[in-house]
Amino acid sequence: MITLTDDLGHLSYVTAGDGPPVVLVHAGIADHRMWDAVVPALAERHTVIRYDLRGFGQSAPPSGPFRETDDLLRLLDHLGHERVRLVGASWGGRVAVDFSLTHPDRVHSLAVLAAPWPGYDWSAEMIAYDAAETRALAAGDLDAAVATNLDMWVRGPARAWEDVATGLADRLREPIRTSLVNQDTVGEHSQGVVRGDLSGISVPTLVGVGRLDVADFQDIGRRYASEIPGAVLIEFPTAAHLIAMDAPAELTAALLPFLAS
Repeated sequence: MITLTDDLGHLSYVTAGDGPPVVLVHAGIADHRMWDAVVPALAERHTVIRYDLRGFGQSAPPSGPFRETDDLLRLLDHLGHERVRLVGASWGGRVAVDFSLTHPDRVHSLAVLAAPWPGYDWSAEMIAYDAAETRALAAGDLDAAVATNLDMWVRGPARAWEDVATGLADRLREPIRTSLVNQDTVGEHSQGVVRGDLSGISVPTLVGVGRLDVADFQDIGRRYASEIPGAVLIEFPTAAHLIAMDAPAELTAALLPFLAS
């Protein structure tokens, strides 16, 4: 990977292919590698840019106040891309939405996969998950906290572990550990999300929902699709929260014609 270093810290990124630029923003329990299975097909037609958010993967945690949208802007400026196609998963999906609200002139199209909703009234299931993670971290049991996240986001509420692709959980253990180790620092310095009016997003938008995901995120996905003008909702029947890892072929088939528009 290449590291962009400046007085704000550093971000690690990798590019592949040639053509109109596409930026893939990873989930909060992953890093840039979550997109490995979709990159080859996209890179046949596009310059595909992946980077690690601060405190994830190979990007250093923040040492002072920052905004994820500012980081993305300086990465695009560094690479010389005026307008890009944005694809974001989970927390990365919210970063992509925020960037579209704050820098609409830099976005050609937007794909949002299982992004959170600021201020959402979370279900008892989500509250219990958060409490279990908090207890594990308070007890210094990082392995238990990792297992809690794997159960919630990789297996999901609608399937058994034997129904999950072999090796998928193992691919995410290290990224989850890194995110958990750095989450307090990231949370302390992050300036939070942008609470803009989604009706102001005027670019073509695709919203992806995994039918095996937590019910909250299925509801949120439909809310994004209803509030962003002209957004197209696509449901992935074999995917839980991480659509790009559970259903890479199906996601690629949906993204290629969308990104070509």
